[in-house]
Amino acid sequence: MLAELDTDIGPVVCHGAIERINEIYRGQGGLDQGRDSKGVGSLVLAPPSALGSTWLRQFAPISTAMASGWMRIRGTRRRRALDRGFVLSDHADWPGLLLAIAQTGAENIWVTHGYRAPLARWLTGQGTPAQAIELPVADTEAE
Repeated sequence: MLAELDTDIGPVVCHGAIERINEIYRGQGGLDQGRDSKGVGSLVLAPPSALGSTWLRQFAPISTAMASGWMRIRGTRRRRALDRGFVLSDHADWPGLLLAIAQTGAENIWVTHGYRAPLARWLTGQGTPAQAIELPVADTEAE
């Protein structure tokens, strides 16, 4: 999402949990260095766990929004008390997921998210060794 922002609109601030991912993208040439400053008129990108945090309060007053596939479901924005909601999912559809897997050329697939077991079974049935792996959830509450 950050790569698609028009940074001419003003300063962009990223929460530490997001900035760690941004560093990886920058290392792969996927993001410009961009700007990072604080103050009135900043666009602040943060995980949902940052709502109500001391870190986020430094930007008050704020208007809140969320970009998520969940915004497609009626009432989600209201239940989360968000000012805006943008429908944008980070999940791949089935054909896109299979294409991405095929394009990697990987000989063994570890499925770590979503419908792990069904995807691993389907891939194995198609001749690609795959297994469903459960990963521990990262704790970002302390950020």
